[in-house]
Amino acid sequence: MTPLWTLLALSCLRRGSGVDLQPQLASVNLATNNPTLTTVALEKPLCVFDSDAPLPGAYEVFLYVLVDSESTWNASVQDGRGSPLSTSFQQAEGGRRGPYKAAAFALAPCGDLPSLEAVGDPSRVSAILSAYLIRVGDDGTCLSDPNFRGLCNPPLAGDTKYRFKYVLVNVSSGLVQEQTLWSDPVHTSWPAPYAAIDTWPGRRSGGMIVITSILGSLPFLLLVAFTGAVVLSLIDMGGFDGETMHDSQITQGTAPKSQGAAERPYPSVASRGPALDRPEAYASKLQD
Repeated sequence: MTPLWTLLALSCLRRGSGVDLQPQLASVNLATNNPTLTTVALEKPLCVFDSDAPLPGAYEVFLYVLVDSESTWNASVQDGRGSPLSTSFQQAEGGRRGPYKAAAFALAPCGDLPSLEAVGDPSRVSAILSAYLIRVGDDGTCLSDPNFRGLCNPPLAGDTKYRFKYVLVNVSSGLVQEQTLWSDPVHTSWPAPYAAIDTWPGRRSGGMIVITSILGSLPFLLLVAFTGAVVLSLIDMGGFDGETMHDSQITQGTAPKSQGAAERPYPSVASRGPALDRPEAYASKLQD
């Protein structure tokens, strides 16, 4: 049995034929937290351009994005010859100067759409969401990649109102076949101020989070300082021990003196042998 929410989502996505319709936000059952700060999830125009029963591959759908303002809200997306505009995100300054083409995808026949009953299968969720929804602002690298080729669908600006339009283009002729109206303004979200951050449990404010982070890092800084002081102290002690050992080795080089024995004096010159006779005494001995 098909879940009730699946039937409701399917009824929202398939609205019937006609070009008097507007792009709609994706159902909350398929896309939660929508819009976000930089993205908007829209329902694809399924079974909207089926009045002429287009063949698969014969038509393509372009998605245009425009910043809502009094001067641009009803801007045209085709030139005088009926060809769709190819204005890029950079050329339109993100939709402020006019609409830009954000995406292009093939128009899937209504009978080939995957069943929403399989959305509970994790392996098929991505394919099902891609078939029914399109996310504006989903490409975060196309602007910074110099080798990027193709349509650039960069993140949207926060706290900004945007409008969206689907255009059916004939692939063989390259001309606009049909188009929807511009959507109602869709307001992207804005990051909450740090003072209003909900940090359950505790419900701390943003200021308290900053203070807590600083205080949490203090023990680490104190540990580093203490470790550095210990290392420097050990280095200083090692130098002092080296000097002490050097002095002790010099002191030990001198033979210790015995406290019990008297110090023996060196013999004088007079005590080394018999005294030499003087010349006068020797002469008197000869006379005798």
